[in-house]
Amino acid sequence: MRKHLLQLLLLPGLVLWARAEFREGDALPDLSQYQLEGGAIPSLADKVVLVDFWASWCAPCKASFPALARLHGELEQAGVVILAIGVDTRRADHDAFLRKQAPPFTVLHDRGQTLVRAAAVKAMPTTLIYGRDGRLRAVHRGFHGEETEAAWRMQLQQLLSESP
Repeated sequence: MRKHLLQLLLLPGLVLWARAEFREGDALPDLSQYQLEGGAIPSLADKVVLVDFWASWCAPCKASFPALARLHGELEQAGVVILAIGVDTRRADHDAFLRKQAPPFTVLHDRGQTLVRAAAVKAMPTTLIYGRDGRLRAVHRGFHGEETEAAWRMQLQQLLSESP
């Protein structure tokens, strides 16, 4: 009897743990709680935020960085913040990737992989787009060149047109 009671008490916690994936409608988490390295997190209040998870070994991630740089150049002044979150466990791999890419947007390092685990990222790259209301509006898995860049641009512009 005690065994079944213990299972019933633990079940809700296990269900919450298993449902760690960020889903559309979820609030943007407090990124400061994830021990991200590499610099300050910019102010995200009333901004449209694109969070891109990447790894140095990921060929589509390498291809996506120029597209992210173009979007940053076009939409930063309008209120879009791009945060690229590297998930390499080795700092040297992360740094070498950045030296080659030289991104103009904010890049942070999730070396302990706490954020990427919390988000339950299943593919590299994975991009999350949040509206000015701080709610997750779109999830993109993978990068498919111009098709993905066009989808990002359309969603970002649509979210910018919404009032804060």
